[in-house]
Amino acid sequence: MNGLRVYLLSLALLLPLNGNAAELLRLVADPWPPFSDQTLPNNGVASDLVTTALTRAGYTTSYVQVPWERAVRGLQQDTYDVLIDAWYTDERATFGNYSQPYLVNRIRLLQRKGSKIKFSQLPDLYPYSIAVVRGYAYSSAFDQDSRLSKVGVVSFEVAARMLQARRVQLTLEDELVARFHLNRSLAGIRDQLEFLPQPLSENGLHILVSRKYPQHQQVVDAFNTAIEAMRADGSYEQIFQRHGL
Repeated sequence: MNGLRVYLLSLALLLPLNGNAAELLRLVADPWPPFSDQTLPNNGVASDLVTTALTRAGYTTSYVQVPWERAVRGLQQDTYDVLIDAWYTDERATFGNYSQPYLVNRIRLLQRKGSKIKFSQLPDLYPYSIAVVRGYAYSSAFDQDSRLSKVGVVSFEVAARMLQARRVQLTLEDELVARFHLNRSLAGIRDQLEFLPQPLSENGLHILVSRKYPQHQQVVDAFNTAIEAMRADGSYEQIFQRHGL
């Protein structure tokens, strides 16, 4: 009996104090390079940051990539535990617990080169059709303004090709994401498109932890703490450098 007690005590001493090591978090994201994409090192820079932070917090993780709307639905239905790259909306906050933002997305509008569209406030956009990715949040004011003529599409690549083909007059995306595609899959039309000077918004990027996960607040707190530690010790910046950003 004493031998069993010694064994159990020894086993307990091997376990991390936060007790998270045995907990698998099911991570999900949509293809959104350079932030999340299975074809990129460590599934993209956002995935790399999130996975590193959660690992440092003592969790194990798995990663699945699905279309955006399926990712959000899967979080609601308890198929996944953590959506790794979400902008804040009140609606999502009802079924998910947001972390502090771990990076910032700069959202910019694109037009056909030479279109001479001027933008300084939302009413300036009312005369134009705008391709938007279905299910994405761009900014609260933009998302809620019913006077904007929005055309739903499945991806920025589709939106950019519609813009080039004159089927819409504007589209928008995070600047790094747009440049990633314009330098690769959209290189053939890159010189026909241009950014408007003023960004639409700057949005914080968060993890969104399903409220169906019993320790969702614990995950959020541990993630926030780990990200701050990574900023302090330089590993946060090293991940960006590793991805060429």
